[in-house]
Amino acid sequence: MKNNFLKIALVLFLTFSLAGCTFIFQKGRRSDLQRIEELSAQLDELSRSKGMLEQQLGAEINDKQIKLQMMEKGLVITVVGDLIFDSGKAKIRTEAHSLLGKVSSILKNNMAQFNVGIEGHTDNVPIKLSGWKSNWELSTARALSVLHYLVNDQGISPERLSAIGYGEYRPVASNDTKDGRMQNRRVEIVILPNVTKVKGDQAKSSGLIQPEENLK
Repeated sequence: MKNNFLKIALVLFLTFSLAGCTFIFQKGRRSDLQRIEELSAQLDELSRSKGMLEQQLGAEINDKQIKLQMMEKGLVITVVGDLIFDSGKAKIRTEAHSLLGKVSSILKNNMAQFNVGIEGHTDNVPIKLSGWKSNWELSTARALSVLHYLVNDQGISPERLSAIGYGEYRPVASNDTKDGRMQNRRVEIVILPNVTKVKGDQAKSSGLIQPEENLK
């Protein structure tokens, strides 16, 4: 029951937010029902893919090197940053190739219809000796390193990928402890549900986008 409720909540959230427009659903409109059905099917497939990843990455998950979560933005694979990078560096460690290879194998062979966002995150310790201007540059460089590895070494289509660095500004734990800072130094690989955007003129003419005054 809980899983069904989460799925419904995710479908509604994705329908409204990922398309980047404000939607007013009209009773019985076929396009709205199709959108919900498509998203529901995609979430089912993401759940199946999560199961595959849990099987292939069981040891890493047990060792708390990787975390898998179904979140509002999609299926999130969180990798401990210290496992992939040396301190202050953006070059992927050789020891991380096997782990990223397992992830990319599923992305390429079982989830080829989904786009993938790569997010870099750091703790809040200021940059001192590594040469980066700030944690923003470091987190962005790390995300791009993973992106280039997936493209150049694993053969994933570059059209599917995007990268962004959030620096220290989206922590998942307190930076006041060593363990918290380690959790914040991470890379998140986000498998994104596909939501077709409705272009402005088309949306206005079809009534999908309502004037701002009508939404108050």
